[in-house]
Amino acid sequence: MRMGLAIDASCDLPQAFLEEHNIAVMPIIVKLDGSVFKDDRDQQEIERFLYMKLAGTHAAETEPCSVEDVQRLFLDKLVLEQDCVFCLTITATRSPIHEHVLKASFAILKNYREVRERAGVPGPFLMRVVDTRNVFAGEGPAVFEATRLIRAGEAPPAIRERLGLIANHTYAYMLPRDLHHLRSRTRKRGDRSVSLFSAVVGTALDIKPLLRCFRGETGPVGKVRGFEHGAQMLFGYAARRVRGGLMVPVVCVSYGGNLADLVKLPGYEELRQACEETGVTLLEAPMSITGMVNVGEGAVTLGFAAEEHEPDF
Repeated sequence: MRMGLAIDASCDLPQAFLEEHNIAVMPIIVKLDGSVFKDDRDQQEIERFLYMKLAGTHAAETEPCSVEDVQRLFLDKLVLEQDCVFCLTITATRSPIHEHVLKASFAILKNYREVRERAGVPGPFLMRVVDTRNVFAGEGPAVFEATRLIRAGEAPPAIRERLGLIANHTYAYMLPRDLHHLRSRTRKRGDRSVSLFSAVVGTALDIKPLLRCFRGETGPVGKVRGFEHGAQMLFGYAARRVRGGLMVPVVCVSYGGNLADLVKLPGYEELRQACEETGVTLLEAPMSITGMVNVGEGAVTLGFAAEEHEPDF
């Protein structure tokens, strides 16, 4: 059975990794200041966005892939190339993408036979939709695990069960630079996790929140004085978790800017060394355009899967 993967553009994984595993990307359209970007994790489009310095625009509009877009991607391409596709999405609590993919799946599974028969492709087609229950770099561990299981020849039911387990044990952490931008964007979505008072005081005193997404819920789990200090604390914490053992041997990190600036941040070398010593893969990726629009340029997100625990910042 030919098995493949599809993700939405908010999932922060390196372009080389996506190409290596032939992972399809469901794009998100971003509109701001008269410019339109197709957010599909293409490196050139990300660089164009960074060059135009539009990440601080609060009035940006994002259009997640529609039900019809998902149907076209599958019926025009994926049902012909694969026999089973696992579609992993950003958490349903933060975006309608998961709902759109679920709705699309009914039409896809109803109409795929005719498409495959016309192309001379025999056999049934399976589609499984998985809510990663996370965001940005936090979507990565489930995708990484899916590639391992597919390469190992695991059956679809076993893969689906395992991905559900990983989704429930994946932690994503975010360190923002611009609290005013983050508050404006969260308020636009009706999210009150970053208050005006916190934004004003945090900016004045250079206090940054450390935010966590776990099982679809996002909120602050710590405060730090200064972005560099926050980065050192976050990477140091991640290095300790790596040495303590992970459920999936990968740490995913994304940065809202040039990756050359990411590796210069305090504490990053410690995380890199911990991954090398333990055989854990460290995947570095530029943050999606959608992510930078929502959380601001220069933000860091980090994701890994581990047994349930509380952060020890």
